[in-house]
Amino acid sequence: MAVAKQSLTQTSRDRSSIDLISRPRSPLGDAWRSLLHHRMAVASGCFVIFLAVLALLADYINPFVFQGYSDVLDKLNQTAYAKQTLQDNAALPMSQSANPDLEGFVYWVGADSLGRDLLSRTLYGARVSLSVAITAALVSLIIGLAYGLTSGYFGGRVDELMMRFVDFLYGLPIIIVVILMQVYFKAMARRGGDEGFVGTILSINAAMGGMLFVFIAIGALNWIGMARIARGQTLSYKQKEFVEAARSTGSRSPRILFSHLLPNILGPCIVQETLQIPGYILLEATLSFIGLGVDPPTPSWGIMINEGFLALRSSPHIILVPAIALVVTVLSFNFLGDGLRDAFDPRQRGA
Repeated sequence: MAVAKQSLTQTSRDRSSIDLISRPRSPLGDAWRSLLHHRMAVASGCFVIFLAVLALLADYINPFVFQGYSDVLDKLNQTAYAKQTLQDNAALPMSQSANPDLEGFVYWVGADSLGRDLLSRTLYGARVSLSVAITAALVSLIIGLAYGLTSGYFGGRVDELMMRFVDFLYGLPIIIVVILMQVYFKAMARRGGDEGFVGTILSINAAMGGMLFVFIAIGALNWIGMARIARGQTLSYKQKEFVEAARSTGSRSPRILFSHLLPNILGPCIVQETLQIPGYILLEATLSFIGLGVDPPTPSWGIMINEGFLALRSSPHIILVPAIALVVTVLSFNFLGDGLRDAFDPRQRGA
């Protein structure tokens, strides 16, 4: 009887070993398991998702439920500012509003110098920061991948010419160029009166609260680093056996680029772009802080910090709320990018 049980146990072990051999784990599965074991990356990813949900639901988390921010401003401009008492100016956290139009409303994290709820403005500011982060990352990834793939695959004079142009752009001070572009865009918006394509762009920018020009300015030069990474990855893969096999079967260049090379270089490029997102958020906050970001009264963490630093001694909560939100968001994206880099790098997994 004991021999039979031992034989049955050995048989089950052999079957398990056969199953493990017959069903190997994919590289993506290994990366996902490694990411789940990175506690800081998981916590950071959960915070980013939570912040995104709060930003999407910002219309329902403000003193005037089921109204957008423009409607809130109209309401405040018509009644709240006129009837507002001095107690609502720079109200402390957890204090109730003395404004009759906001009866029963609690300032959970306080109010600014104009009596506006800091929590609502911070949530709407998260929309701006996350929108800039996602848009700038997508623009950088798409342009950089297309440019780097083309340069690395064709090589020769094409590669030489394209990379010399990238080297020229690298020599430009990006932050100065972005500031100059924003100054020019702001001057165009103030002038107004244009028709045709320019008038359409100005109208779209005004409807977006000035975010369109921020997207253009930030995405104009930030793709050059991604182009170099994509080119390097393409050069390392285009001499591999599977690419040579595709050429020998008569596959044309577009098919080789998009069916064979792009899937192999996409993972490292996405990881690298994730690491660049904190820089985009900080750049938008910097532009808004110096008055070259989104147009007031659109809330932005940079604008809120600019409005609050003058009252740092008397009402520090005005600047602390957006500053903490900015720091925690940037750190979360940093930790998430580190986790993705470790997960997609086989050397970090001991492979």
